[in-house]
Amino acid sequence: MPVALAPALFACSSSPPAQAPLSPQALAAVVDDPGVNRESLARAVDGLFADTAGQEAGGDRQLGETRAVIVMRAGRIIAERYAPGYHENTRFAGGGIARSITAVMIGMLVSDGRLRLNETAPVPAWQRPGDPRGEITLRHLLQMRSGLREEPGDEARMLFGAGRDDMAGAAEDQPLAAEPGARFQDDAASGIILADLAARVLAPAGDPDARRRAVADYLRTRLFEPVLMRGIVPSYDARGTMNGGAMIDATARDFVRFGEFLRNRGAVHGAQLVPRQWIDFMVSPSPREKQYGAGVWLNRAPTTGDARLFPQAGPRDMLAALGDGGQAVLVAPARKLVVVRLGATPPGGDAALMGRLRDIVSLFAGGPAR
Repeated sequence: MPVALAPALFACSSSPPAQAPLSPQALAAVVDDPGVNRESLARAVDGLFADTAGQEAGGDRQLGETRAVIVMRAGRIIAERYAPGYHENTRFAGGGIARSITAVMIGMLVSDGRLRLNETAPVPAWQRPGDPRGEITLRHLLQMRSGLREEPGDEARMLFGAGRDDMAGAAEDQPLAAEPGARFQDDAASGIILADLAARVLAPAGDPDARRRAVADYLRTRLFEPVLMRGIVPSYDARGTMNGGAMIDATARDFVRFGEFLRNRGAVHGAQLVPRQWIDFMVSPSPREKQYGAGVWLNRAPTTGDARLFPQAGPRDMLAALGDGGQAVLVAPARKLVVVRLGATPPGGDAALMGRLRDIVSLFAGGPAR
């Protein structure tokens, strides 16, 4: 072989392999002019739908099944794709996304003067003289640092077992395991207690049907209709308490519109539905966990444990509403971006999922916003 040809041949052999062509379905999911490279965005979205794309070392971290993805930029849907059997009118289980919606509802009630952020949470059982739970405030509940005990199996019993007919009662009956405000604990109970407090002030008589109607009407008129979340269906127990911590069904477009509402700091078409200061509070790090605010996760290095998002490679202002099984509404305000992913990710797959979502968010770094 002539010596002069060796460098050229070496360069050819070390070049990365050509990417497989995108399927027509993958490319059709992205609009003609998304504001970034169309093929790159289509490929990043397609990566979420590949069954084994999220597999990592040892095969123990699977991406799982993606059923819906929407990418919205500056209020415009630029990518939308569904797995076979799902479509824009399918209602998906949002799980813990309910906590973010509950936090907004509580902000509205605080703004109305019907609840107070820094005063004792008005749970009757906690008001008995000498009950240490009387020190728990709404702020503690919103930041998931109430101090109430939650042991393995407690959440399942509350949601599906003995406590399912009165979830709030089961949650509120728990004793303290720590001083209120002293520690962070990711739980569904706090959201359910907050939803119970909303029902108490909206329907003081306590009739289950009245509680259900009052909360449903309040959310519909104050949030869902203005934001155009027309397919959303909250879950209620027999006591008329909304499951504000772990159960809410909605379409992917409902969830992306909610993310856009958060991106606009609680405003829709110039109308401020909840004070901007409340959204600022929601996205302020909790004193006990830097990657959690009040009802939303933040793209910050965690105080303890693993990062829920990707603080080393994503925008610092990003926030997220997250649910078990890989339900995610990511909001990057400075990039005018909302990304929704709905599906079924098995335990241990969150890191793989966030890696794929990071690929989408990173496409918009420094790009022009319309």
